Amino acid sequence: MPITKLLERNAAELGEETALVEINPTVMEKARVTWREYALIETNPMLSGRQEITWKEFDKRANRFANLLLSRGIKKGDKVAVLLMNCLEWLPIYFGGLKAGAVVVPLNYRYTAEEIKYCLELSESDALVFGPEFIGRVEEICDKIPRVKQVFYVGEACPTFAESYDYLVKFMRSITPDVEITDDDDAAIYFSSGTTGFPKAILHNHTSLMHSCKVEQAHHSQQHDDVFLCIPPLYHTGAKMHWFGSLISGSRAVLLKGVKPEWILRAVSEEKCTIVWLLVPWAQDILDAIEDGSIDLSKYELSQWRLMHIGAQPVPPSLIKRWKKVFPNHQYDTNYGLSESIGPGCVHLGVENIHKVGAIGKAGYGWETRIVDPDFNDVKQGEVGELAVKGPGVMTCYYNDEAATKEVLKGDWLLTGDMAQEDEDGFIYLVDRAKDVIISGGENLYPVQIEDFLRAHNAIKDVAVIGLPDQRLGEIAAAIIELKPNYECTEEEINEFCMGLPRYKRPHKIIFADVPRNPTGKIEKPKLRSIYCGESVVAAQIKN
Repeated sequence: MPITKLLERNAAELGEETALVEINPTVMEKARVTWREYALIETNPMLSGRQEITWKEFDKRANRFANLLLSRGIKKGDKVAVLLMNCLEWLPIYFGGLKAGAVVVPLNYRYTAEEIKYCLELSESDALVFGPEFIGRVEEICDKIPRVKQVFYVGEACPTFAESYDYLVKFMRSITPDVEITDDDDAAIYFSSGTTGFPKAILHNHTSLMHSCKVEQAHHSQQHDDVFLCIPPLYHTGAKMHWFGSLISGSRAVLLKGVKPEWILRAVSEEKCTIVWLLVPWAQDILDAIEDGSIDLSKYELSQWRLMHIGAQPVPPSLIKRWKKVFPNHQYDTNYGLSESIGPGCVHLGVENIHKVGAIGKAGYGWETRIVDPDFNDVKQGEVGELAVKGPGVMTCYYNDEAATKEVLKGDWLLTGDMAQEDEDGFIYLVDRAKDVIISGGENLYPVQIEDFLRAHNAIKDVAVIGLPDQRLGEIAAAIIELKPNYECTEEEINEFCMGLPRYKRPHKIIFADVPRNPTGKIEKPKLRSIYCGESVVAAQIKN
């Protein structure tokens, strides 16, 4: 059934129960009260630090937006782009688009004006919904996107080039519109993270979205009394599809607008969160804050927190070992996925397999996996090949890009672009992105393996390994190292530490600098290559 039916079921059966809570810690820190007490303070709701809506109100808001779209001539199959920071309006707007039969197009909030224009054109969007953070960027392109006939603004002080969403939806009916939606209908276009170039438009249908709900609940056993803390951006499949576990179980979710360790722990404590999905940097920051004494765990009520899971990027085993020392009672899980496979879960470690930390796991619920060579033949167990996945969540296509679609879809199989290998127990380990592999003197170097080794150094907060051009070897490995606050380290110390690696895997250059990551936690290696490739850098050269 279409995913909108789950929302309607929750509204009917759980109408007055809380569906979503939004917390803005920046606002709330000004008040010397608990976050729940803050919600009772009489203030302008738009300025409140804590807001919530019920399942019934959630469904009504979605219906009002759906009816607004239909009243403006948006018809089944038209595209509605959403450019919002995480907020209470985000998901009702998303579901309103779906209820109208439209294809919803979430946009990355870090896009520049030109990138927004590019994505609107590629997706053939007919309408745009945006928030106050994007006024300047949208104004810059509003005269250059003639196809986008409807531009709605969410927030106060609506700019003149848009219409006020908040005002218009008040006059719309709050009943479900009479639009027939089937499982095979197009539902959403997500954009690839762009870590290898301009983003591609990834088209999914309602079957994909529903399958992601089932996968999430099958993997993490969401029950009605669970509370999910959602921190990553909702435009990304990772955050959205993990929240789908709350949708299918009818459980509460908390949208936290901030990533400071104390904010995360306070939200878990005061909102009684049971499930938290973290990115690697956030988990590291929490552990660092606990270890340096800036966070006192005794001040928080965390006994109900049952599951911490991580995804969106390779997870250093050393990080999880540190986490389990501090939180020995937590279940831990990791989920592998990509937007082309409707986000997390096509490969899944499983909470029962903590002894396999470092692996991404086995095929997830309803999924199949293969590891193949360039001719699409299975490699032998233990050999490195490209990971391919098959299941109900595979994308329909790259929208408006037939050539790119043919490159990755082989029948029902999706080539992920990730190099992997399988151990004797059938667990899959990521080796690296196919496009990130460094070929140095004829040897294949997999940056993730070198990064995992370096992260075990107690002074290193983050690290990225990239290939730099070399006249003799073709490429050499360079390690960009971000140190922990108040830690010092020399190139000589890193070089000495790397003696624990095989000679051919040791980085030839050590560069101390920040490691840029995108909002989903992935290292922005194209940005690093643009900075360091072909340029003279001050670095240590390991002697051969």
